[in-house]
Amino acid sequence: MTDRDEPTLEPFGFLAPPSAAGPAPAPTPDDTWDLGGGWAWVYYGDGNNHLTRPVLLSDGFETGPSSLDGLWEGLERRDFAFISELRRTGRDLVLIGYENRSASILDNAEVATRAVLRAIAERLGDAPLLVGGFSMGGLVTRYALAKLEHENVDHQTAVYLSFDTPHRGAWVPIGLQALAHFLTATPALSRQINSPAARQLLWRHISTVEGTPAEDPLRTEFLDALRNVGSWPRRPRLLGVANGTGNGLGNGVPPGVEALQVTSGWFAGTTLWTQSSGTARQVAQLQGVLRKKTVSTDGLPDIDGAPGGTLESFGIAGDSLKLTGKTEVAHRSVNFVPSVSAVAIGDLDSDQSLYRDIDEADPGESELDEFSLSSTNEPHAHMSEELGRWILDRLPS
Repeated sequence: MTDRDEPTLEPFGFLAPPSAAGPAPAPTPDDTWDLGGGWAWVYYGDGNNHLTRPVLLSDGFETGPSSLDGLWEGLERRDFAFISELRRTGRDLVLIGYENRSASILDNAEVATRAVLRAIAERLGDAPLLVGGFSMGGLVTRYALAKLEHENVDHQTAVYLSFDTPHRGAWVPIGLQALAHFLTATPALSRQINSPAARQLLWRHISTVEGTPAEDPLRTEFLDALRNVGSWPRRPRLLGVANGTGNGLGNGVPPGVEALQVTSGWFAGTTLWTQSSGTARQVAQLQGVLRKKTVSTDGLPDIDGAPGGTLESFGIAGDSLKLTGKTEVAHRSVNFVPSVSAVAIGDLDSDQSLYRDIDEADPGESELDEFSLSSTNEPHAHMSEELGRWILDRLPS
């Protein structure tokens, strides 16, 4: 028996929640722009029959092309009808999507740039723009606007908005990254973890099951590119919201405990643990056909339970592994975008920083001009009424 005898699993995501099965179709846009490498779907505000007061929002990370139906589902048909409320104010919504959401942030920033310039060209009047995005989309548009300023191009944007964007980095447990590389029969998982955007987003990354967690060279190059254009756009007011709390209370996931265990089948004995601080901390015992691998980390903080927007990373993996045997998942969701990262007020390298009480901090410590955090630690990029109303109250006049 060889590695080739391992069953092929259906691809499952570590960096984004599974897409809803068959979301209802979105309404037909009033206009669609082909931007070369992506699209913009345009919906006029109530009472408008032309682009007049544009709000441009960028899609975030996942594999493959952007889905208008998926975007509409998340923004309109869950807890808060954000699109309806936005259009009711007379604002026009421009949703920016990409042919490949896992491509380099720098490449997709070119698509976002073309969307901004197209909006300026097609807009009636001179109402300023709001430009931003969800998750990675906030980094895409942050870079696009900063680069336009660096090139002395007037982007005519009054407000920049990031929605649970990992300004200081995002987190996928090292044990899960190792599992993606270990499952050789499903190479799509490894390709997802090693995609350009994932390598740029993740605070710590491994490219192989034997790798040592570190900042990936592509992330270093992206951060250098961002600094080279001034790090942030300076003309607009910088706003940000986080799906995590600001009171320092985490999501309840304890460090160093079993998160996922495979108890029978092809991968019986595979166990993943939550991240704990210290040296030689075991985070994965991977067991496959005629091979096994122990994965440990050194010097990483208790990040899985930190305040922030969450993903069902262990849950999605456990559900998929059920195709091969029995699994037990003790902690489905863990931190993905720490609160300190989403509001650009702290780094991810220590428990002291991750669990700090942002509500009591000087707001001037943030690189944003103004920000808002959630009352509870919510799923990443979840459009709650709490955050949606905060955004609507700060639209450009």
